[in-house]
Amino acid sequence: MTTKRLRVAVIFGGRSVEHEVSIVSARSFVGAMAKDKYEPVLIGVDKQGQWLLLGDDFKGVRERILPDSGRALRLLTDGSAAGSMSASQSPVKKDVGAIHESPFISGLGPIDVVVPMVHGSFGEDGCFQGLCELANIPYVGAGVLGSALGMDKINMKRLFMAADLPVAKFLAVDKWEWEKSPREVRRRINGRIGCPCFVKPSNSGSSVAITKVHKWQELPDALDAAAECDRRIIVERAIDARELECSVLGNDEPIVSVVGEVVPCNEFYDYNAKYVDEGSELIIPADISEFASHDIRKCAVKAFKLLDVSGMARVDFLMDKASSLFYLSELNTIPGFTTISMYPKLWEASGLPYPELVDRLIDLALERHREKAGRRFDYGG
Repeated sequence: MTTKRLRVAVIFGGRSVEHEVSIVSARSFVGAMAKDKYEPVLIGVDKQGQWLLLGDDFKGVRERILPDSGRALRLLTDGSAAGSMSASQSPVKKDVGAIHESPFISGLGPIDVVVPMVHGSFGEDGCFQGLCELANIPYVGAGVLGSALGMDKINMKRLFMAADLPVAKFLAVDKWEWEKSPREVRRRINGRIGCPCFVKPSNSGSSVAITKVHKWQELPDALDAAAECDRRIIVERAIDARELECSVLGNDEPIVSVVGEVVPCNEFYDYNAKYVDEGSELIIPADISEFASHDIRKCAVKAFKLLDVSGMARVDFLMDKASSLFYLSELNTIPGFTTISMYPKLWEASGLPYPELVDRLIDLALERHREKAGRRFDYGG
């Protein structure tokens, strides 16, 4: 008896600054999918936000998804309890009620589960997850709330602090405030954070637009750079630290990997150190005490549950080189899945090979969807 393959839509690219990284992650993820279990359906989102059906392989897809890379599509849902995702080649009509009259692209049909590999804005921040919820289709990873909180560094850290999880000192700055009262912003940063410090957009990933400020003259340019990517900016005290990470996997009862260490080739683990320059080193497991490893892993699971994350997350820490105290840095709900990314490598080191990790992630998505199907959404009075 032949088992029907699951039709898995892997969606990648997107409008964010992490477009190119997303393509590499998706290519790696699809390469680890067992072809006897899954039928991949590749959907690329170009820089303008247009969705394109790319078939079942990455032929012609390189650093960037272009409008002529595939057939333009729209998502259709039949509103059934099972949920589905289909596509239409017809131009979008103003009459929303006419959407179901559009012909389906031949051979696409329903999708069993979606794998979002769109890093950063419009993919990792809850927008995409909300779309899947409306379509009532299973998807890998965190839900709307967990995704939004995992993307927003300011509110994430505020929740960590409220739960007494260790966080380095930080300050939130609004873009309008910086533009209107730059002197007051500099005064607050000087009094609360000091120098050196890190300046980051609150909502961004892959260390994009992050600046380490070594002297006060560098602060205005750092704030301007962060403000180009988000309307809210976070300024954090710089710690002479080791960069530690661990991977979390699961829904209600998550498990955690061994702890790894990133030794960046640059001053810190910025975008170039992650994806462009050669020389960054991943040490798995990290050379830390069993006591520290236990506490870090325990903290990672607490953070995962606190933000109501499901499926997967990579949790990043900083360990002060002088005191060995560790601080919770951030949680990433769609971590990198490239061949050099920490999330899959940490699980490989923990005894879970990449293909089995893919199986677990898809199973967790289906499990969560089944649980949701058992809830009541009507009044029932």
